Amino acid sequence: MYEKDGEQYYVVDGHVHIWDARESNHRNVHGKQFIDCFYDYHRNLSPDEMIWDYDTYTYYGPERFMKDVFGDGHVDHAIFQATLLRDFYHRCFGQTGECLDLVRQHPGKLTYNHAYDPRDREEGLEQLRRDAEQMQLKGVKLYTAEWHGDSRGYRLDDPWSRRYLEACLELGIKNIHVHKGPTIRPLDRDAFDVADIDHVATDYLDLNFIVEHVGLPRLEDFCWIATQESNVYGGLAVVMPFIHARPRYFAQIIGELLYWLGEDKILFGSDYALWTPQWLVERFVDFQIPADLPEYPEITVAQKKKILGLNAASLYDLEVPRALQLPAEADAGTR
Repeated sequence: MYEKDGEQYYVVDGHVHIWDARESNHRNVHGKQFIDCFYDYHRNLSPDEMIWDYDTYTYYGPERFMKDVFGDGHVDHAIFQATLLRDFYHRCFGQTGECLDLVRQHPGKLTYNHAYDPRDREEGLEQLRRDAEQMQLKGVKLYTAEWHGDSRGYRLDDPWSRRYLEACLELGIKNIHVHKGPTIRPLDRDAFDVADIDHVATDYLDLNFIVEHVGLPRLEDFCWIATQESNVYGGLAVVMPFIHARPRYFAQIIGELLYWLGEDKILFGSDYALWTPQWLVERFVDFQIPADLPEYPEITVAQKKKILGLNAASLYDLEVPRALQLPAEADAGTR
């Protein structure tokens, strides 16, 4: 819980990782290209005092994760978003075992969202069913630009992808997080296009589609989709560090999101360890739309509380202490 100026904020970091991008895990040159691109984002968008050395960045482990996210990071609950990249890394990029160990060791503080690839077809469907039971999945994280043999991406509305989404409905996996944002070397930009979100959101109304990175650099396309689809949400991972590097650009993004999506459909995420949540939470609580951007109204404290945690808590049925709820929500809970 973060407190500032007498206001208390329940914080859900909706996008965190434990990865292993050390050289010993590289399957080919693309493994190094990927982590080097991550590190460039980290260095270029972080305050100087928050920049890690490269070796630590490639692998930091569970102990450092807990310190940065919960010890120092003001976070009440965090959600792991799996990233496999099996064609680039021997033991995958995201470390499923280490994440699940932390979930078991810290009940109530962590949620794990696993990944699947519909190009695995029937075998992958069976694996999804096993994973849903064993991992108690409430959500999944999809990477439509991931390479798979000769394939360099897929669409959410492909026939096999639809079979997996139907399986998610059957299994009670209701939160579908999809990377639709900046490309990462060597992945292809067009494989992250947001257009397929429009199709599946219309067809699967009982699923929530959380578009991670809000479609950047296709923000306008994303907003026009999300404003008409009640089950499409925006995840702020990658958006958040612009609050430091380019604050006016950040103000324009958050202003557009609030205008088109509304305050109930925007979710905070640090994308740890791309960035650490501590400074992002603190900067966002202090942030205000500049006066010379009059087309965007000021962001209220209630809006910040929803974005920082209450919206994600609603999607994941997290129990928020009454004192940290907004008054109307607390009253509704009592009734």
